[in-house]
Amino acid sequence: MKIAVINGGTRPGGNTDILVEKIVQGFDAEHIYLRQYHILPMEDLRHAEGNFCPVQDDYDSIIERALPCDILIFATPIYWFGMSGTLKLFIDRWSQTLRDPRFPDFQQQMSMKQAYVAAVGGDSPKIKGLPLIQQFAHIFAFMGMPFKGYILGEGNRPGDLLHDHQALSAASRLLKRNDTI
Repeated sequence: MKIAVINGGTRPGGNTDILVEKIVQGFDAEHIYLRQYHILPMEDLRHAEGNFCPVQDDYDSIIERALPCDILIFATPIYWFGMSGTLKLFIDRWSQTLRDPRFPDFQQQMSMKQAYVAAVGGDSPKIKGLPLIQQFAHIFAFMGMPFKGYILGEGNRPGDLLHDHQALSAASRLLKRNDTI
């Protein structure tokens, strides 16, 4: 099984990175740090003549790296009770990819991937992060992707997550628990 981590964290080595490293420890995983790419916002042209046009940014290269994978782990800090803007831009662009003739089977290909979420926040994230998890559940359901599990960790300052022993323990079992590999 091939794993890709779609990481919307904005702080290199931050709490989101720490949590994801614990999740994939012992597995071969491709890390896609969205902060290293230029992703433009989606311009909604669904109802315009000609529909969407290709966009000159790094988005397509990320999709091309993710599509061959069997497992996608979406990682994000919790910002204002939601995912990072970087990750949201990436997911918003799926609307365009669903209509892009260069990716004719995008939804079908995505439906064959197992989806996980790893999120870290500093203000009661195990409660206040639940709407974010629900948002991901709706996104994955729309795409037909099995939502296999999630971890909500607590951490604000760099390294704080290391004190959330419950999240770290759950992270070390997440992929193993679901017999995905």
